[in-house]
Amino acid sequence: MISFESDYDNGCHELILKRLLETNDERATGYGLDGYCEAAKVKIREACGKPEADVFFLVGGTQTNATVIDAMLQGYQGVLSVETGHINVHESGAIEFGGHKVLNLPSHDGKMAPNDLAKWLKDFYDDPTYDHMVFPGMVYITFATEMGTIYSHAELKAISGICKDYKLPLFIDGARLGYGLMAKGCDVTLPQLADLCDVFYIGGTKCGAYCGEAVVFPKGNAPAHFFTIVKQHGALMAKGRLLGIQFDTLMKDGLYFKLAGHAVQQAMRLRDAFVVKGYEMYSDSPTNQQFVLLDKATIDRLAKDFVFEQWFPVGDKINCRFVTSWATRSQDVDALIAAL
Repeated sequence: MISFESDYDNGCHELILKRLLETNDERATGYGLDGYCEAAKVKIREACGKPEADVFFLVGGTQTNATVIDAMLQGYQGVLSVETGHINVHESGAIEFGGHKVLNLPSHDGKMAPNDLAKWLKDFYDDPTYDHMVFPGMVYITFATEMGTIYSHAELKAISGICKDYKLPLFIDGARLGYGLMAKGCDVTLPQLADLCDVFYIGGTKCGAYCGEAVVFPKGNAPAHFFTIVKQHGALMAKGRLLGIQFDTLMKDGLYFKLAGHAVQQAMRLRDAFVVKGYEMYSDSPTNQQFVLLDKATIDRLAKDFVFEQWFPVGDKINCRFVTSWATRSQDVDALIAAL
């Protein structure tokens, strides 16, 4: 079976595995206080153009989202997200489990519209009974989105401006950040993204690492005792060197972006094939996630040789997701194109 199920169903990049083996017999201080984590932090700050940034390594995406959101909100506050946002749909209520409501806005191919955000906030504070409601305390978006789409620099700037007007931190979920930044037509750089938000993370789990996410507070604005909060949420790895070594490797010589670019290139080959062969795409995704509407007969036929996800019905067809990754081989894409 050839898998297009997800971008984290492989192990890790061979250079990471090599470094893990090379350093396996060394002794290193735990909890991310080792030299490898420090070296990785330096590389991340340089890539972001933020020498003052606070950087933390957490074990996974759900833990990262839950920890960051809980750390930055008061008990009476919720987090604004589009209805298709990862924290609202695919994290098993982790945010609510931590005591914070996810406040929904409409989704536009996975994206939050600045006008929707501005209207929601105006309507909230225009309501004389808002003291009885869950206060907005943060805005959460993903780059790339759950539907594989990306924000333009202008859209991010508009959302960031609204957040500043209402004194709300902007949190960018970067589980697939590399794939978004390397997408054709992306006009946002990593330093620009860091300028426009209050916290974001560089996803390793879905882009070459075994596990781990690098949380960046670009203005040196990490909440007080964030290290302790991370541990409270079960997101702190005792053998923190494992995360430091991985991110130090990924950020060296732009490996992270090269891996992401490869996945996007393979995804574009696949998307072009779907379009040429007459299949209808559900969204116009320029990243490594491609969504296509397939009938049951086609699904059954392809499922004999390929692994992919069926998301939800659209009319008499199913919206199916095909995902490429840093490890997707050209011959695997060739095989699927031939099967179409």
